[in-house]
This record gives sequence, C-alpha cells and structure tokens, in this order.
Amino acid sequence: MTGPAAPRNVLVACLGNPDRGDDGIGLLVAQKLETLLPAGVAFLWRRGDMFSLIGDFEGYRALVCVDAAAPMGSPGRIHRIDTTNGEVPRELLATSTHSFGLPDAIELARALDRAPQSIVIYAVEGLRFDAGAAMTCAVAAAAEEVARLAAAEAGRLSAE
Repeated sequence: MTGPAAPRNVLVACLGNPDRGDDGIGLLVAQKLETLLPAGVAFLWRRGDMFSLIGDFEGYRALVCVDAAAPMGSPGRIHRIDTTNGEVPRELLATSTHSFGLPDAIELARALDRAPQSIVIYAVEGLRFDAGAAMTCAVAAAAEEVARLAAAEAGRLSAE
C-alpha cells in the first residue's frame, strides 16, 4: 500500500503574453531565468490559459510566480507579494485579458487543496497591454532584476 506522493519542491511560473505589450514580461524573465535557477527547481512559462495553472501547481510545496501588474503610476516597479497567509491582491494583478486570472487560479487551487503551501509573486507594473503594443522600456529594464529576485526566492524556498 502506498501513501500520497511526496510533494515536489519548488515551481517557478512565468506568466504573460508577449503579443500584449508589458504583459510579455513573463517571457522576457523566463528567458533570463533558465541559467539562474537552482538545481531541482521546476520551471514553466504560461502564455494564456490561467485555468491550467491549477494542474501546474499541484504537488509543489512552493511556488514563485512572475507576472505583469496593473498600471499604478510607476511602470517597471517590482512588487513582491507573499500570499502564503493571505489573498492575492486583485487590484494589483488585474491585467488579465481573460476573466480568469492568476488570483482566481490561486484561490481555486486553494479551494481544491491543490495549491502550494508557499506562494510568492513578483509582479512588474506595466503600462501598455493592448494587442500588438511594444513593451515599455521601464518594464523591459526590470526583467533582469526580476529574474535575479525570482531565482533567489526559489533558492530560499528550496532550502526550507
């Protein structure tokens, strides 16, 4: 008789659509992260369907997400959001072009008991999210720092 599978350690998920301006920060960070992540940390880039994140999260002990944040006056500003003991701030992550975004995916995964215990989000304030828009220079400039922060966070969570 076997028990439940042992939880996998850490997943880093970069989210966003590179065809929608600043929403492409997830792909840009993903490209930089490939060489920075500690051994044993899983990694994915998801372009659109946030609903499928629920399956992606399942079985991981910790999650680090990188996503675009809603315009709040400082394009490129990086927000670290630890949602381990609280809700995901919808007003900050209100950039989804679909009605089901990252906050919804996390809340539903929690309700279904499929969410990681620890969840940290690095959200980069954007400005332009229209189809075909170019990424703003301030958001693009933040990618290197976000990649470094997300990799360090994944390393810290792996060691816990």
